[in-house]
Amino acid sequence: MLDALRSLRGVLRSLWIYYGDNRRGRAMQRLYGYFVRSGDLVFDIGAHVGDRVRAFRRLGARVVALEPQPPLAGTLRLLYGRDSMVTIEQAAVGREPGAIELSINVDNPTVSTASAEFIRAAEHAPGWQNQRWSKRVAARVTTLDELIAAHGMPAFIKIDVEGFEAKVLAGLSRPPAALSFEFTLIQRALGRVCIERCRKLGYARFNAALGESQTFEHAEWIDADAIERWLEALPMEANSGDIYARLA
Repeated sequence: MLDALRSLRGVLRSLWIYYGDNRRGRAMQRLYGYFVRSGDLVFDIGAHVGDRVRAFRRLGARVVALEPQPPLAGTLRLLYGRDSMVTIEQAAVGREPGAIELSINVDNPTVSTASAEFIRAAEHAPGWQNQRWSKRVAARVTTLDELIAAHGMPAFIKIDVEGFEAKVLAGLSRPPAALSFEFTLIQRALGRVCIERCRKLGYARFNAALGESQTFEHAEWIDADAIERWLEALPMEANSGDIYARLA
């Protein structure tokens, strides 16, 4: 019972954070409007409580949302399950199909993860001392290639999976026009791995947004070498953000 109450409190906390600021929602819609047009298909990998789903739907996109955490997948169904333009799959995304164990942060489900390396990186990092991953659950794993085969080629893929981003990108062999992946500065090297994977997939231009700013850091799009230098120069206080990649 206590775990259920903590899980509910964690979900409600996320709903408040991610739906409580209308200005942030409008800024998100403007940012994603750079990539997404009405009628486009979008994949939301690590959909959490669906604030990005809302932004994509407001842009008129069809959305395939993947979320492996049972309480969050249930929340997505409550919010968007009656929308015929949203497909919700309770699954993780990785290098190959199968199964994986998730480490759940019951009090802060935003940082639940399938990456043991992520948890080790957070263990002694400033600002992360109070985070606890106290529960384990099994999750089905699919790949981006499988999702493309099932649903079609998306115009944009958003990836936010707490240290598992490189595994997600490893399961993609045909790049869409654009994608984004989250980085955290406790795993700065993982950001470089993801940039290199994007380069190999053919992505030529990059930009970034820090935290939840929903604002591009660079007035002009830059190449892979330049975004790596930018990432390396960030102070630890910057914490996290998203890197955006497009083919041209």
